[in-house]
Amino acid sequence: MCVSVTFLAIVDGAITTVALPSIARQFGLTTAALDGVVVVYPVCLAMAIPASAWLVERLGGKRVLLTALVGFLGSSVLCGAAADLGQLVVCRAVQGLSAGVLFPAAAALLFVTFTSSEQVRISRYMIIPQQIAPAAAPVLGGLLVDELSWRWVFYVNLPLGLPVVLFGLLFLDRHRGHRPGRFDLPGLLLSAAAMGGLMFGVCEGPNRGWSSVPVITALALGAVLLAAAVAFELRITEPLLKLRLFADRLFRDTNLISLVGLVPIMGAMYLGPLFLQQGQGRTALESGTSTFPEAFGVLLTVQIIGVWYARVGPRIIIGCGMAGVSAVLLLFATCDQDTGLWTFRGYMFLLGVAMGGVFMPTTVASLATLDRRDLAQASTLNTVVRQTGGALAPAVVTTALVLGTPAAAAATHPPVSAYQHAYLALAVIAAVTAVFAFTLPDGPARAAAGGTTASRGSTASPRRREGAH
Repeated sequence: MCVSVTFLAIVDGAITTVALPSIARQFGLTTAALDGVVVVYPVCLAMAIPASAWLVERLGGKRVLLTALVGFLGSSVLCGAAADLGQLVVCRAVQGLSAGVLFPAAAALLFVTFTSSEQVRISRYMIIPQQIAPAAAPVLGGLLVDELSWRWVFYVNLPLGLPVVLFGLLFLDRHRGHRPGRFDLPGLLLSAAAMGGLMFGVCEGPNRGWSSVPVITALALGAVLLAAAVAFELRITEPLLKLRLFADRLFRDTNLISLVGLVPIMGAMYLGPLFLQQGQGRTALESGTSTFPEAFGVLLTVQIIGVWYARVGPRIIIGCGMAGVSAVLLLFATCDQDTGLWTFRGYMFLLGVAMGGVFMPTTVASLATLDRRDLAQASTLNTVVRQTGGALAPAVVTTALVLGTPAAAAATHPPVSAYQHAYLALAVIAAVTAVFAFTLPDGPARAAAGGTTASRGSTASPRRREGAH
């Protein structure tokens, strides 16, 4: 259930870009004028995340997950039937709001249901949609647009999602919620506005320019609102976002690794197609087949880590994974105009091997020392951090490319040296993250994964089988 939901939401977030030229022709607009169709999704997704933990605690994981999934599928149909750009943007916003609840609700249901040792094994399956979906989305989108129409980029969610809804209704155990306390409306308004403003600024910065008035205004306003939200949430007794969880060192450190570590990881995934298509003049097909090997590397490593996690511990695994990412990025920095596709594919596979040592251990370890009653809140905070890190990655890459492009060169066609400098910058960020990862206090995480008693270890207490099968 959770695997299917994750796959569906990730594909929808990535597939729309393929359809933009066709949508522009349909409505008589330029592709640039459709920017709102793309940006509104992550902005609304970020705005909905803060409320997800309260909803799960109040209504129960099954009810929230299925309701959000139905809303997601219904808005997908409306997107496909949109008669103009305005309708499409509004329906796309509803999709983003639904996805903002889907991600943390699925994660909370998963981690409430299974013990820490079981989570290690389950993560070996959860990594599949996270790696396959981004690679499959462009191919699926291209086929649908070419053979049918751009509307099927949205309609396709229905045949994919309806069986998931039916399965959830029939087989998903009811995860009972509890009264989480009074709803924190000021916290929701502050956090949602802050996340929306920051996400808009980060997403639009590379397109509009970091010095443009809308971007500067969004970032400044988002930062002020974020500071206000943090101050308010720490002051009240029943906050919407339980930021006090960051007082737990393991939870705080793993989230910091996720935030910073995702920048070089996702930055490399963003930079690769740019280098191949713009730096080397390759086709989109050559680019897609050359970046895809990364997924195989991740899947291979995760299967091995699932066996080693309790024995070695997340500290060594994450540290070595980030160090490996840094080393592979240094290899990418040696690529030039004459680098062959198979060499690039080999580097992408190695990058995936290193990346596989980061994703699963950070997620599982982040929850190891928390009380099970806080897992919905912790999953929400994890989602916020990962979404932020993923949004920062293209911004960092674009900035590095601009700084590495001579003033006399066209900004839209950076030289190969600019890509090399960008890879070097990402390698440095990964190396710093690796050094920090080796300081993780992972004793409780290893104990929880091994099924023994851990400090503050609600994960060591038996968990009722409530939630996802």
